[in-house]
Amino acid sequence: MNTLTILLLIGSVISGAIIVEVFSIKRSKNIQFLLTFSGAYLLAVSMLHLIPKIFITNATNNIGLFILAGFLIQILLEYFSQGIEHGHFHKSNTIPFSVLISLCIHALLEGVPLGGHLHNHAHNALLTGIVLHKLPVSIVLMSLFLQSSISKRKTYLLLLIFALMSPLGVFTGDLFTSLANYQNEIMAIVVGIFLHISTTILFEMSDGHKFSIQKIIAIIVGGFIALLSL
Repeated sequence: MNTLTILLLIGSVISGAIIVEVFSIKRSKNIQFLLTFSGAYLLAVSMLHLIPKIFITNATNNIGLFILAGFLIQILLEYFSQGIEHGHFHKSNTIPFSVLISLCIHALLEGVPLGGHLHNHAHNALLTGIVLHKLPVSIVLMSLFLQSSISKRKTYLLLLIFALMSPLGVFTGDLFTSLANYQNEIMAIVVGIFLHISTTILFEMSDGHKFSIQKIIAIIVGGFIALLSL
């Protein structure tokens, strides 16, 4: 198992918590710009790296069904998570466990392709996309925890559970070698998830369906960085 991969996955969530605690960012335009950047990167990585890899190495004609399945899975997960994956924030005195559970399932699925028997030349691009997306999500999640009625101790415990989900997915992919036989199908599901998240971020982050110059720059930079990693 790649130790650096695990550290980066956990570190991105911890970094989000630290940013909220130290800088009191919580709900701000900075989060929106970071989400826009990560959304552009996820979309570009999917189009430039992951989708070509899937179709080049796949001999069957049904891989599109798995991409669609991933898209639909994310719709279902967002029904329970209330859209935290792309920056939706609902102030409440309680934390619905459905939010945390759906985010954990989402993180677990993302981590599986990074397992030792599943990763390929697109591993670094996929890892970077997950890490970049986890940072703003963890900021929103931490802010939600802090504005609820739960204690600080429980807040950090719940955030730790979320932080460990993607590494658990990596461990699952590494432990069960038989999953390597379904590498393309698993990656296709993750791509479907990425496509839903990225397109939702890019269109919902625009006020009145208009893009500001700052968001356009964030999109261009995100896409350009993905292009450089080819």
